Amino acid sequence: MSRFRIPFGALAPREDAPAIRTAVERVVNSGWYVLGPEVAAFETEFAELCGAAHGVGIGTGTDAIALILRALGIGAGDEVITTPLSAAYTALAVMMVGARPVFADIDPARHTISPDAVERAITSRTRAILPVHLYGQPAEMDRLLALAARYNLAVVEDACQAHLATGAGRPVGTIGVAGAFSFYPTKNLGALGDGGAVVTNDAALAGRIRRLRNGGQTDRYHHAEFGINSRLDELQAAVLRARVPFMREWTARRRSLAALYRTALAGAAVQVPREFDAGHVYHLFVVRTAQRDRLQQHLAGDGIETLVHYPVPIPRQPALASHHPADCPEANRACDEVLSLPIHPGLAAADVEAVAASVRAFREE
Repeated sequence: MSRFRIPFGALAPREDAPAIRTAVERVVNSGWYVLGPEVAAFETEFAELCGAAHGVGIGTGTDAIALILRALGIGAGDEVITTPLSAAYTALAVMMVGARPVFADIDPARHTISPDAVERAITSRTRAILPVHLYGQPAEMDRLLALAARYNLAVVEDACQAHLATGAGRPVGTIGVAGAFSFYPTKNLGALGDGGAVVTNDAALAGRIRRLRNGGQTDRYHHAEFGINSRLDELQAAVLRARVPFMREWTARRRSLAALYRTALAGAAVQVPREFDAGHVYHLFVVRTAQRDRLQQHLAGDGIETLVHYPVPIPRQPALASHHPADCPEANRACDEVLSLPIHPGLAAADVEAVAASVRAFREE
């Protein structure tokens, strides 16, 4: 049990519980647990949900990013430009294929990668741009696509926080060459463990990723190229299939709660980032204050759990030290100021009002 009156998240199944139990029993009784009918069905259903032609189930969202890069032929000696404000796994996926992550600072209002900073970071070794649709807010894809066309670069979308998001009306994951999704339990569409997927409209790219996720096999025991072992399993695929029908309702609920927050936080001593696109799906709802730690302690005193996404910019992670990353002052500032308030489909409107009231009661020193 949480010690908080209003915990940050609620991961136990709710209205989807009967469907999940049925799905798990179906897989257990089938005796087929890897690369079977559940994965195949989920790949089709998730691709349709995303408006994509092809879906490929992967073991994790990190592997999904890495496999897209591998399938594009990106590797040692190449550079991939990405954001400094995200989970570190975005950059680690670049490193997994032997390429170098290059960090372009964020737009301080939007929190996603700045196209101006991306253009300044392009070199003769740049092969791809890897934007993150952070917190469920789509990146500035039109400007990034224009840069990619000008410099002959691929755009690979990290949509791990952005299930069902749209940018200028287009589903994320289908705007660039391919999109990577995570089904970690906290995501808007979460499994009961790890899981990921790639969506794309490129049949050849999807085919190569299917091979690469399964050891590079063209058929059993015939390995045509060096691949890895990263397969979405049947149990997780079945759980995800059980939850897919709830996604539109859950997404609408997140947007409704975010709208309540925006209204209820008017006049509070925090900065509430703008909604730049109606396609935002609010994986997280963040506010900013230079006194973030004090605000977090104040909310905890009122029984409200909050988290920080993310306290350390990726370029300052020790794992990235050998890559000589450029300084990103806007991301550094954001990491010192952002605070994530509770938001999930199980949250009541009264809970949002209580959180907002506590934030409004906070006074900066």
